[in-house]
Amino acid sequence: MNKSMLAAALLISGVTLTAVTAGPAAQAAPRTAPVAAAQHRALVCTVNDNGVNFRGGPGTQYQVLGQVNRGQQFNVRSYEGSWVMGDIAGGRTGVWIHDAYLDC
Repeated sequence: MNKSMLAAALLISGVTLTAVTAGPAAQAAPRTAPVAAAQHRALVCTVNDNGVNFRGGPGTQYQVLGQVNRGQQFNVRSYEGSWVMGDIAGGRTGVWIHDAYLDC
């Protein structure tokens, strides 16, 4: 999954995005996209391969904490570059998986 697909999925799921411009007025009052409470849902992805490592941080330099297999659900909390941080359904929380191994 690429960054634009993840951003679109976050937007569709009801996550509020903030845009700030360089001007002083924008710094004083950032603009946010309105989101109705009924639209706010967690983004849930599915692991698309077997033996996928999940890590302690957003990169291969971080420790492998374990592995998940195809079909495992993953509740997204945030992302950094191509890495997605979230909670494994019924398992570890706050772990990182590369977006290539997630279908969202």
